[in-house]
Amino acid sequence: MSALFDEIARRLAAGHAASSQRLWSDSRIRHIETFIPAAVLVAITERPRPGVLLLHRPSTMRAHPGQIAFPGGRIDPGETPIEAALREANEELGIRAQDVRVIGPSDLYRTGSGYEITPVVAVIPPDLPIHPNPAEVAQWFEAPVDFILDPANQHTRSVEFEGRTHSFIEIVWNDTRQDHRIWGVTGAILHNLAVRLDWPTAPERTDSESTDNA
Repeated sequence: MSALFDEIARRLAAGHAASSQRLWSDSRIRHIETFIPAAVLVAITERPRPGVLLLHRPSTMRAHPGQIAFPGGRIDPGETPIEAALREANEELGIRAQDVRVIGPSDLYRTGSGYEITPVVAVIPPDLPIHPNPAEVAQWFEAPVDFILDPANQHTRSVEFEGRTHSFIEIVWNDTRQDHRIWGVTGAILHNLAVRLDWPTAPERTDSESTDNA
């Protein structure tokens, strides 16, 4: 194993042994009785300044068009969350399961759209070849862990929808080419991972420390 793998595994275990009072939850789930199981892969790149792989959904998709997401989707019958997350990462980004070192699952996140999502935390090699599926991925990028898990960069926003005020987490990462607005389910999962991992805050950034691809 690597030093990064060991460090993340240690932080994740320590975080899950602590209080969960600061975790973010979707207020809309109170009226939902049955949830659809899903899983996402939180793929952390093994660099001096580690990053997380994220993707933009195509604007043509029926569900969450244009939004930023982790690779992931529904859990098929007979699959574990880890198996589903690895399968989806392969289908969407061409990441092979044998190139992924899985650390383990983090907090289940239930959404107002009726899904219960298991984030699977893992480490992948730096500069792994990525082959995005254009039907599911418009663009992918890598955002530094110490930026997106820094509570100072996770802002609470509100929106009016169907006569109610809904709050959400927003993280904006600028990679010098564009602003990546991370919010909704992805923002909530990153907020909860920030609670669990307690990652050190970002150093002074340089413009060469991010990857962005169409």
